[in-house]
Amino acid sequence: MNNKRKIVQICVVVRDIQKSMEKYWKILGIGPWDVHTFSPETVREFTLHGQPMTKPFKFMLAVAMLGDMQFELIQPVEGLSLYENFLKEKGEGFHHIKEKVDDNDIEETLEKFKQRGVDVIVSGKFGEDVFYYLNTEPTLGIIYEIGNCGKTRAPERRYPPDMPK
Repeated sequence: MNNKRKIVQICVVVRDIQKSMEKYWKILGIGPWDVHTFSPETVREFTLHGQPMTKPFKFMLAVAMLGDMQFELIQPVEGLSLYENFLKEKGEGFHHIKEKVDDNDIEETLEKFKQRGVDVIVSGKFGEDVFYYLNTEPTLGIIYEIGNCGKTRAPERRYPPDMPK
């Protein structure tokens, strides 16, 4: 890992993504929000603790840009997930940050974390975006995500709906 590292995302897990988008928009002026669904139909090679995710799952996520940083909201909808567990244990709140790592450096970065005793909890692909959640919660209190920040599919909807991209 080098000094040119870049944190590109902060994430908050919420119970109601619509109400949360509305609050962040009305109170802080954060938005517009692009909304996506993560499910077996949209996420490829989705794994949990290194095993393919075979049970049904669905969660909604909304992203808004704050300068060059992405602010993400995630709401679990169906099936067990890290997000559902997080809500049960901690309630709504700050869940993870994401660092952009070039495709050519991902394997080496994962190996360095593994040597420090930090394993991958979740991984997958959404469009061209490749992501890995690292098990840093026991020591840092949050999950650390790395990924290539590749292009994703167009959002399913936007809030507020009349905002241009």
